Amino acid sequence: MTSKLKDKLATGIFYSIALIICAILASIIGYVLVQGVPHISWDFLTKPSESFSAGGGIGPQLFNSFYLLFLTLLISVPLALGAAIYLAEYAKNNWITKGVRLMVEVLSSLPSIVVGLFGFLVFVIYFGWSFSILSGALALTLFNLPILVRVMEESLKSVSASQREAGLALGLTRWETVCFVIVPTALPGIITGVILSAGRVFGEAAALIYTAGQNAPSLNFANFNIFSQESPWNIMRPAETLAVHIWKVNSEGVVPDAAAISSGTAAILIIGILLFNLIARIVGKYVYRWMTSS
Repeated sequence: MTSKLKDKLATGIFYSIALIICAILASIIGYVLVQGVPHISWDFLTKPSESFSAGGGIGPQLFNSFYLLFLTLLISVPLALGAAIYLAEYAKNNWITKGVRLMVEVLSSLPSIVVGLFGFLVFVIYFGWSFSILSGALALTLFNLPILVRVMEESLKSVSASQREAGLALGLTRWETVCFVIVPTALPGIITGVILSAGRVFGEAAALIYTAGQNAPSLNFANFNIFSQESPWNIMRPAETLAVHIWKVNSEGVVPDAAAISSGTAAILIIGILLFNLIARIVGKYVYRWMTSS
Protein backbone atom coordinates (compact mmCIF):
# COMPACT_ATOMS: atom_id res chain seq x y z
CA MET A 1 0.00 0.00 0.00
CA THR A 2 1.49 3.32 -1.11
CA SER A 3 1.78 6.41 1.08
CA LYS A 4 -0.82 8.31 -0.98
CA LEU A 5 -3.30 5.46 -0.63
CA LYS A 6 -2.72 5.32 3.12
CA ASP A 7 -3.21 9.07 3.35
CA LYS A 8 -6.49 8.91 1.40
CA LEU A 9 -7.69 5.98 3.54
CA ALA A 10 -6.89 7.76 6.80
CA THR A 11 -8.52 10.98 5.53
CA GLY A 12 -11.64 9.04 4.53
CA ILE A 13 -11.84 7.41 7.96
CA PHE A 14 -11.58 10.77 9.74
CA TYR A 15 -14.22 12.32 7.47
CA SER A 16 -16.50 9.35 8.10
CA ILE A 17 -16.12 9.67 11.88
CA ALA A 18 -16.87 13.41 11.68
CA LEU A 19 -19.94 12.78 9.51
CA ILE A 20 -21.21 10.08 11.90
CA ILE A 21 -20.86 12.42 14.89
CA CYS A 22 -22.58 15.27 13.03
CA ALA A 23 -25.37 12.92 11.93
CA ILE A 24 -25.95 11.75 15.51
CA LEU A 25 -26.08 15.32 16.83
CA ALA A 26 -28.33 16.47 13.97
CA SER A 27 -30.70 13.53 14.52
CA ILE A 28 -31.00 14.29 18.25
CA ILE A 29 -31.60 18.01 17.68
CA GLY A 30 -33.96 17.29 14.79
CA TYR A 31 -35.97 14.78 16.83
CA VAL A 32 -36.38 17.24 19.72
CA LEU A 33 -37.43 20.05 17.38
CA VAL A 34 -39.85 17.90 15.36
CA GLN A 35 -41.48 16.63 18.56
CA GLY A 36 -41.58 20.00 20.32
CA VAL A 37 -42.05 22.83 17.81
CA PRO A 38 -45.72 21.92 17.02
CA HIS A 39 -46.57 22.48 20.70
CA ILE A 40 -45.03 25.97 20.83
CA SER A 41 -47.46 28.88 20.77
CA TRP A 42 -47.77 32.33 22.29
CA ASP A 43 -49.97 30.99 25.09
CA PHE A 44 -47.45 28.23 25.77
CA LEU A 45 -44.65 30.81 26.09
CA THR A 46 -46.59 33.21 28.33
CA LYS A 47 -49.05 31.21 30.42
CA PRO A 48 -48.05 29.81 33.84
CA SER A 49 -47.67 26.07 34.24
CA GLU A 50 -50.42 23.85 35.60
CA SER A 51 -49.97 21.32 38.39
CA PHE A 52 -52.77 18.88 37.59
CA SER A 53 -54.74 20.07 34.52
CA ALA A 54 -53.72 20.23 30.87
CA GLY A 55 -52.95 23.36 28.88
CA GLY A 56 -50.21 24.87 31.02
CA GLY A 57 -47.38 27.04 29.72
CA ILE A 58 -43.79 27.92 30.60
CA GLY A 59 -44.01 31.69 31.09
CA PRO A 60 -42.53 31.85 34.62
CA GLN A 61 -39.91 29.21 33.80
CA LEU A 62 -38.79 31.12 30.71
CA PHE A 63 -38.45 34.37 32.66
CA ASN A 64 -36.66 32.60 35.53
CA SER A 65 -34.11 31.10 33.12
CA PHE A 66 -33.19 34.48 31.66
CA TYR A 67 -33.26 36.21 35.06
CA LEU A 68 -30.94 33.61 36.58
CA LEU A 69 -28.66 33.83 33.56
CA PHE A 70 -28.46 37.63 33.88
CA LEU A 71 -27.62 37.50 37.60
CA THR A 72 -25.07 34.72 37.07
CA LEU A 73 -23.22 36.68 34.37
CA LEU A 74 -23.46 39.85 36.47
CA ILE A 75 -21.55 38.08 39.25
CA SER A 76 -19.22 35.79 37.32
CA VAL A 77 -17.99 37.98 34.44
CA PRO A 78 -16.23 40.66 36.58
CA LEU A 79 -14.71 37.99 38.85
CA ALA A 80 -13.54 35.90 35.90
CA LEU A 81 -12.09 38.91 34.09
CA GLY A 82 -10.17 40.00 37.19
CA ALA A 83 -8.79 36.50 37.73
CA ALA A 84 -7.87 36.16 34.05
CA ILE A 85 -6.04 39.51 34.04
CA TYR A 86 -4.09 38.48 37.14
CA LEU A 87 -3.14 35.07 35.73
CA ALA A 88 -2.25 36.38 32.26
CA GLU A 89 -0.52 39.67 33.12
CA TYR A 90 0.62 39.78 36.74
CA ALA A 91 0.99 36.26 38.14
CA LYS A 92 4.52 34.90 38.45
CA ASN A 93 5.30 31.31 37.63
CA ASN A 94 5.39 30.00 41.20
CA TRP A 95 3.53 27.51 43.34
CA ILE A 96 0.71 29.96 44.10
CA THR A 97 -0.07 30.49 40.43
CA LYS A 98 0.20 26.77 39.74
CA GLY A 99 -2.17 26.12 42.65
CA VAL A 100 -4.70 28.64 41.34
CA ARG A 101 -4.59 27.12 37.85
CA LEU A 102 -4.94 23.63 39.33
CA MET A 103 -8.03 24.71 41.31
CA VAL A 104 -9.52 26.27 38.19
CA GLU A 105 -8.96 23.04 36.26
CA VAL A 106 -10.49 20.93 39.06
CA LEU A 107 -13.53 23.20 39.38
CA SER A 108 -14.11 23.22 35.62
CA SER A 109 -14.26 19.41 35.59
CA LEU A 110 -16.68 19.03 38.51
CA PRO A 111 -20.08 17.50 37.66
CA SER A 112 -22.91 20.00 37.97
CA ILE A 113 -24.67 17.78 40.52
CA VAL A 114 -21.69 18.21 42.86
CA VAL A 115 -21.90 22.00 42.47
CA GLY A 116 -25.62 21.79 43.19
CA LEU A 117 -25.11 19.77 46.37
CA PHE A 118 -22.40 22.19 47.51
CA GLY A 119 -24.75 25.10 46.85
CA PHE A 120 -27.50 23.32 48.75
CA LEU A 121 -25.30 22.79 51.81
CA VAL A 122 -23.74 26.28 51.80
CA PHE A 123 -26.30 28.71 50.39
CA VAL A 124 -29.60 26.96 51.14
CA ILE A 125 -28.85 25.44 54.56
CA TYR A 126 -25.82 27.19 56.08
CA PHE A 127 -26.70 30.75 55.04
CA GLY A 128 -30.42 30.03 55.33
CA TRP A 129 -31.37 31.51 51.94
CA SER A 130 -33.61 28.51 51.18
CA PHE A 131 -34.43 27.66 47.56
CA SER A 132 -34.02 31.01 45.87
CA ILE A 133 -32.76 32.81 42.78
CA LEU A 134 -29.77 34.08 44.77
CA SER A 135 -28.76 30.55 45.78
CA GLY A 136 -29.14 29.36 42.19
CA ALA A 137 -27.17 32.29 40.75
CA LEU A 138 -24.28 31.73 43.16
CA ALA A 139 -24.24 28.00 42.41
CA LEU A 140 -24.20 28.73 38.68
CA THR A 141 -21.39 31.22 39.29
CA LEU A 142 -19.30 28.45 40.84
CA PHE A 143 -20.21 26.25 37.88
CA ASN A 144 -19.44 28.92 35.27
CA LEU A 145 -16.47 30.78 36.77
CA PRO A 146 -13.65 28.28 35.97
CA ILE A 147 -14.63 28.07 32.30
CA LEU A 148 -14.85 31.84 31.97
CA VAL A 149 -11.46 32.28 33.62
CA ARG A 150 -9.82 29.83 31.21
CA VAL A 151 -11.43 31.38 28.13
CA MET A 152 -10.59 34.93 29.16
CA GLU A 153 -7.02 34.04 30.13
CA GLU A 154 -6.41 32.42 26.74
CA SER A 155 -7.91 35.45 24.99
CA LEU A 156 -5.59 37.81 26.89
CA LYS A 157 -2.55 35.61 26.24
CA SER A 158 -3.31 35.62 22.52
CA VAL A 159 -2.56 39.37 22.37
CA SER A 160 0.91 39.79 20.88
CA ALA A 161 3.77 41.01 23.05
CA SER A 162 4.44 43.86 20.61
CA GLN A 163 1.15 45.50 21.57
CA ARG A 164 2.11 45.37 25.24
CA GLU A 165 5.48 46.89 24.43
CA ALA A 166 3.85 49.59 22.30
CA GLY A 167 1.59 50.62 25.17
CA LEU A 168 4.49 50.82 27.60
CA ALA A 169 6.57 52.72 25.04
CA LEU A 170 3.84 55.38 24.83
CA GLY A 171 4.25 56.04 28.55
CA LEU A 172 1.25 54.04 29.76
CA THR A 173 1.48 52.24 33.06
CA ARG A 174 1.09 48.50 33.14
CA TRP A 175 -2.50 48.79 34.39
CA GLU A 176 -3.35 51.36 31.71
CA THR A 177 -1.85 49.08 29.07
CA VAL A 178 -4.04 46.23 30.30
CA CYS A 179 -7.20 48.39 30.36
CA PHE A 180 -6.75 50.33 27.12
CA VAL A 181 -4.68 48.00 24.93
CA ILE A 182 -4.80 44.34 25.97
CA VAL A 183 -8.44 43.95 27.08
CA PRO A 184 -9.90 45.78 24.03
CA THR A 185 -7.74 43.67 21.70
CA ALA A 186 -8.87 40.46 23.42
CA LEU A 187 -12.50 41.60 23.50
CA PRO A 188 -13.74 39.39 20.59
CA GLY A 189 -12.56 36.22 22.33
CA ILE A 190 -13.87 37.39 25.71
CA ILE A 191 -17.34 38.18 24.35
CA THR A 192 -17.50 34.89 22.47
CA GLY A 193 -16.55 32.98 25.62
CA VAL A 194 -19.16 34.81 27.70
CA ILE A 195 -21.95 34.08 25.22
CA LEU A 196 -20.96 30.41 24.89
CA SER A 197 -20.84 30.02 28.67
CA ALA A 198 -24.26 31.71 28.84
CA GLY A 199 -25.65 28.97 26.62
CA ARG A 200 -24.15 26.34 28.92
CA VAL A 201 -25.66 28.00 31.99
CA PHE A 202 -29.04 28.45 30.26
CA GLY A 203 -29.46 24.70 29.88
CA GLU A 204 -28.23 23.74 33.35
CA ALA A 205 -30.58 21.68 35.54
CA ALA A 206 -28.75 19.58 38.14
CA ALA A 207 -27.15 22.52 39.96
CA LEU A 208 -30.49 24.36 40.16
CA ILE A 209 -32.65 21.52 41.43
CA TYR A 210 -30.95 21.81 44.83
CA THR A 211 -30.53 25.60 44.92
CA ALA A 212 -33.19 27.49 42.94
CA GLY A 213 -35.88 24.91 43.66
CA GLN A 214 -38.64 23.23 41.68
CA ASN A 215 -41.39 25.76 42.26
CA ALA A 216 -42.44 28.54 39.88
CA PRO A 217 -44.97 30.89 41.55
CA SER A 218 -47.14 33.06 39.33
CA LEU A 219 -45.41 36.33 38.56
CA ASN A 220 -47.00 39.76 38.68
CA PHE A 221 -44.79 42.09 36.62
CA ALA A 222 -46.67 45.12 37.97
CA ASN A 223 -45.49 44.21 41.48
CA PHE A 224 -42.18 45.99 42.10
CA ASN A 225 -42.03 45.01 45.77
CA ILE A 226 -38.80 43.01 45.80
CA PHE A 227 -39.81 41.33 49.07
CA SER A 228 -43.03 39.86 47.62
CA GLN A 229 -43.01 36.24 46.46
CA GLU A 230 -45.09 37.25 43.43
CA SER A 231 -42.62 39.92 42.35
CA PRO A 232 -40.44 38.68 39.48
CA TRP A 233 -37.53 40.79 40.76
CA ASN A 234 -37.37 39.18 44.21
CA ILE A 235 -34.06 37.29 44.32
CA MET A 236 -35.11 35.37 47.45
CA ARG A 237 -38.05 33.58 45.83
CA PRO A 238 -37.83 30.05 44.37
CA ALA A 239 -37.37 29.89 40.61
CA GLU A 240 -37.93 26.81 38.50
CA THR A 241 -36.12 27.10 35.15
CA LEU A 242 -36.81 25.47 31.79
CA ALA A 243 -34.35 22.61 32.28
CA VAL A 244 -35.64 21.88 35.79
CA HIS A 245 -39.21 22.04 34.48
CA ILE A 246 -38.43 19.35 31.90
CA TRP A 247 -36.97 17.12 34.61
CA LYS A 248 -39.92 17.75 36.93
CA VAL A 249 -42.58 17.11 34.29
CA ASN A 250 -40.93 13.85 33.19
CA SER A 251 -40.26 12.62 36.73
CA GLU A 252 -43.70 13.40 38.15
CA GLY A 253 -45.90 13.09 35.05
CA VAL A 254 -48.98 14.39 36.89
CA VAL A 255 -50.40 16.65 34.16
CA PRO A 256 -52.25 14.84 31.32
CA ASP A 257 -50.22 16.57 28.58
CA ALA A 258 -46.83 16.00 30.24
CA ALA A 259 -45.27 14.67 27.03
CA ALA A 260 -46.37 17.73 25.02
CA ILE A 261 -45.14 20.17 27.68
CA SER A 262 -41.82 18.37 27.99
CA SER A 263 -41.32 18.29 24.21
CA GLY A 264 -42.23 21.97 23.78
CA THR A 265 -39.98 23.05 26.63
CA ALA A 266 -37.09 20.96 25.31
CA ALA A 267 -37.53 22.54 21.87
CA ILE A 268 -37.42 26.05 23.38
CA LEU A 269 -34.28 25.10 25.32
CA ILE A 270 -32.57 23.71 22.21
CA ILE A 271 -33.51 26.78 20.17
CA GLY A 272 -32.19 29.07 22.93
CA ILE A 273 -28.84 27.27 23.13
CA LEU A 274 -28.49 27.24 19.32
CA LEU A 275 -29.18 30.99 19.29
CA PHE A 276 -26.53 31.57 21.96
CA ASN A 277 -23.95 29.72 19.84
CA LEU A 278 -25.01 31.54 16.66
CA ILE A 279 -24.90 34.93 18.39
CA ALA A 280 -21.44 34.12 19.78
CA ARG A 281 -20.08 33.52 16.28
CA ILE A 282 -21.72 36.61 14.79
CA VAL A 283 -20.76 38.95 17.64
CA GLY A 284 -17.20 37.58 17.77
CA LYS A 285 -16.67 38.16 14.03
CA TYR A 286 -18.29 41.62 14.17
CA VAL A 287 -16.21 42.78 17.13
CA TYR A 288 -13.04 41.37 15.55
CA ARG A 289 -13.68 43.26 12.31
CA TRP A 290 -14.52 46.42 14.25
CA MET A 291 -11.33 46.16 16.32
CA THR A 292 -9.12 45.48 13.29
CA SER A 293 -10.64 48.28 11.20
CA SER A 294 -10.49 50.97 13.89
